[in-house]
Amino acid sequence: MIRVLFIGDIISRTGRRVLGIGLPALREEFRVDLCIGNVENAAGIFGITKKVIDEIAGAGVDVMTSGNHVWDKREGIALLDSRDDILRPANYPPGVPGRGYLIRDVDDVRVCVVNLQGRTFMKPIDCPFRKADAILAELPSDINVILLDFHAEATSEKLAIGYYLDGRVSAVAGTHTHVQTADEHILDGGTGYISDIGMVGPSNSIIGVKKELVINRFLYGLPVRFDVAREEPFIDAFFVEVDEESGNAVTVERVHRVIEEAKSDDQC
Repeated sequence: MIRVLFIGDIISRTGRRVLGIGLPALREEFRVDLCIGNVENAAGIFGITKKVIDEIAGAGVDVMTSGNHVWDKREGIALLDSRDDILRPANYPPGVPGRGYLIRDVDDVRVCVVNLQGRTFMKPIDCPFRKADAILAELPSDINVILLDFHAEATSEKLAIGYYLDGRVSAVAGTHTHVQTADEHILDGGTGYISDIGMVGPSNSIIGVKKELVINRFLYGLPVRFDVAREEPFIDAFFVEVDEESGNAVTVERVHRVIEEAKSDDQC
């Protein structure tokens, strides 16, 4: 069995702090073979930097996925080509930096991690369904364990790609909304599924940001600088146990852990 832990969107310094404190224990608890974490919000809420990526890798994340905000810092864009542990959504048009999937050896088993982005209420990039077909068609035949981070807004689109790929990938884990959904299950064809893993960040917030800032933006329609909240930091994750022969998920579990030791005055 391959034991995989998907980590939800890591939110700025608060998220990195709670990850560094809480992830080692989670890896031990679930006897994790491969940890995948979404990092697009890891540096000052938007984008990535080398320092931030090194910190997250040091905390125990093996493969880093992303989404629409991965382009928000110039330094981060350069990292997409220079590192082999970061993915950007595969369905951006040809010619953009980085890669949309990678293959790793995990305990002598070849595992493929794929990153795709939805289009509903988001930027109109290439079709994620057809891109998934193209990636699966070019993978070597000996790869049975295939794991997808689908970074998308609409649960309908996430469910649609889950059913579309059912039996062809081992797991579909949704990211982007920062709100963990309670629909983890194994689809009929053997694919583990959850609409959104959630986030790694502060509980007493609006998707990681201080409540009053977001409320004022809704009230007045004016742009505001987002600051990350810090109360009740937690880790959201999605655990999947995969049979390496069939590629099917045999166990799925939604994870939510409040990490009291991670409370801090850091806000950026």
